[in-house]
Amino acid sequence: MSDPILRPANADDVEAVTAIFHEGWHDVHPGRVPDGLTERRTPEAFHDRVTQRIAETDETTVAEVDGTVAGFIMVNDEGEAEQVYVDRAFRGTTVATLLLTEAERQIAAAGHDVAFLVVVRGNDRAQAFYARQGWTDEGDYDYPVQALGEDFISPCRKYTKRLR
Repeated sequence: MSDPILRPANADDVEAVTAIFHEGWHDVHPGRVPDGLTERRTPEAFHDRVTQRIAETDETTVAEVDGTVAGFIMVNDEGEAEQVYVDRAFRGTTVATLLLTEAERQIAAAGHDVAFLVVVRGNDRAQAFYARQGWTDEGDYDYPVQALGEDFISPCRKYTKRLR
């Protein structure tokens, strides 16, 4: 396996990013978030969201390994690493660390001193990963989510990292 290469996502990545996002989300969220939210997290909903984010912003970065999209990040203007997902085949490799480091770099470059992210409560693997990467668990955080026009609260943990 070659080293991962980071690059901005483009329209050709929509299908791969959608598949990683849908699969990764459903690996950890069902049973931890409101049932109505899980029901609305369809492949089509993820596809629409990914298509819009890639077309309208430069906030999505993919990690590519040997021509395959192995994972992605989405950052936003508020200093949040909004999405950090790795394809199952690449979990446990360097992909997640590389992507998270890139998210930190992008957030710092946007002028933020502190980055934050949220992880659904009970996602022990992600929580342990963020702690190993120097992120601080700030405690419970009720994260507002909108899915297909309906509002939900996702029970999360908030993590922060001082960047400067």
